[in-house]
Amino acid sequence: QVQLVESGGGSVQPGESLTLSCVVSGVNLDYYAFTWFRQAPGKEREGVVCASNSNGDNKKYYVDSLKGRFTVSRDDAKNTVYLQMNDLKPEDTAVYYCATIISNYCAGYQDPKWAEFWGRGTQVTVSS
Repeated sequence: QVQLVESGGGSVQPGESLTLSCVVSGVNLDYYAFTWFRQAPGKEREGVVCASNSNGDNKKYYVDSLKGRFTVSRDDAKNTVYLQMNDLKPEDTAVYYCATIISNYCAGYQDPKWAEFWGRGTQVTVSS
């Protein structure tokens, strides 16, 4: 049984940082790329970062608007994927989800239709 469990969300002030974790079980991480999605109130779910795997190109992908503030990483030995978020802004407020992506190269990572397994999400609230 595949499980993805996110943690690390919370309420912070603008400019602060958070690190989200996604612990994965039931699959060999070597064979999966992982995306962090987020869904803000009243908006569609969108993929914002992706970490490909060694069967792909082993690269990290970011939407342009988040480059320089968000960093995705993975520790396959710990079965964990991370999302480091710096200089958080109110518009980053959302539920953040970890998911596996069908493509080893993160193709289509921004579109939820290409995700296969999902976590239940963790809430991030940025407010002064």
